[in-house]
Amino acid sequence: MSTTSSAFSSVKLPAGLVQQAREAAQPQRRSVAGQIEYWATLGRIAEETGLTVQEAREAIARYDAAARHAVPADSLDAIEARFLAAESSGRLAQAVRQTVQGNRSKAPAARRAA
Repeated sequence: MSTTSSAFSSVKLPAGLVQQAREAAQPQRRSVAGQIEYWATLGRIAEETGLTVQEAREAIARYDAAARHAVPADSLDAIEARFLAAESSGRLAQAVRQTVQGNRSKAPAARRAA
């Protein structure tokens, strides 16, 4: 009897975890499986860098608390209203100027002279 190995395996995961992965994956344009793989990679990195169990638990607790109190995603109308308010108050132009100045200070001197 021969068995063929596959590059993929199926596993059962709690529905809540899959839903969280679905929600987290969408803005990042990842698949649900890709999001879970990303989280697993972060977990491996945390373990390899010496993150303690207590530190991990505290981080998870902070994340869970923030998720429970998260405000639903803004509607496009609300985003547009904030944009227009920032534009009319001058905050938008100020933020653009600050970003340009910050980027200029990071650019090599030769590029700035050109």
